[in-house]
Amino acid sequence: VDKDALDTQVKDRKIQEAAEKARNEELANEMKQNDKIMCVLEERQKNDIRNINKAISEFHKNFQKPETRREFDLSDPHALKKDRPARLSDSDPRCTVSGLQKFMGEDLNYDQRMKFQKEQLREWSLQQQRDWKNALADQKFADDLYDKNRIELDQKTMEQQRKEEENRRAVCAATKDFNRTQAAELAERKKLEKYQKTKEDMDEISSLLQGDLLSENPEQAVSSFGRHRVITDRWKGMNQDQLMAIRYFQQQQVLEKLRLKEEERQRDAEWDKQSIQAARAQLVLERHQQRQNRERRRALDNINAELSREQKSKNIYLKEEAYSNFPTGQYYAQFNTTSR
Repeated sequence: VDKDALDTQVKDRKIQEAAEKARNEELANEMKQNDKIMCVLEERQKNDIRNINKAISEFHKNFQKPETRREFDLSDPHALKKDRPARLSDSDPRCTVSGLQKFMGEDLNYDQRMKFQKEQLREWSLQQQRDWKNALADQKFADDLYDKNRIELDQKTMEQQRKEEENRRAVCAATKDFNRTQAAELAERKKLEKYQKTKEDMDEISSLLQGDLLSENPEQAVSSFGRHRVITDRWKGMNQDQLMAIRYFQQQQVLEKLRLKEEERQRDAEWDKQSIQAARAQLVLERHQQRQNRERRRALDNINAELSREQKSKNIYLKEEAYSNFPTGQYYAQFNTTSR
């Protein structure tokens, strides 16, 4: 078993797990940030709706009181307390045309009444102008604040994306450097092993060539106990079967060596394949992350565009519907023209 290769794979696996954990934490932080942004936007929308309803209620309370209605005298709860005799004087405002007690233009307080009505109209007009200017100023301030907050949110999102890209590049650079170092160490180790093996083979070949085994010296097998006895480890007089057995064993050794070389080649090929697959997986992951960032950016732009359209629709409604019903002279001419 190649323990160094296994240790390298374990280290690579740990690095990948650490990178994946950091990436998951960044995604979780980004999701939390988006949730906070959505909460802020929802709270802002609720506040806007609450302010609009409050403004409508204040407008009804200040400018559409029941006392200002033309038919209020029919449902006035204090009508009996306010009731007076049919006629008090010639200047009694209840003396209408139908009563034939006073004709148009013959009342004594005509000048004061006209002056008071003009002054009242002028005050009402000025008050409406001030309210309209204040409403426009408030709306402009709200729009400026909304645009400023939206720009700040966009800047924070871009800064978060930039930091995430830098972290990913740093992790990729560290992974590449580590892989390059491991490959260099593996190549150096293989080179040293090949050199050591070549040296040992050359020493063995030199020893065999210079020894008596390959020189086939017949005197080396003669025993010191007599010429008829031989030393078995030096004897060359083997039969053909023994020679064939030796040759067969040598062939087995050659096949075994070829098998070991093939296994080593397959391990190297598998290592290269795993490295290529890891690089491809990293590339696919980066592309997937970029696609997700583009989708999140597109979703955020859609949300901003939707909020902008709602704000424009609200402005159009305020300009064309809420603030378009201005009283005319015919409206004020209705007062004090009937008798009841």
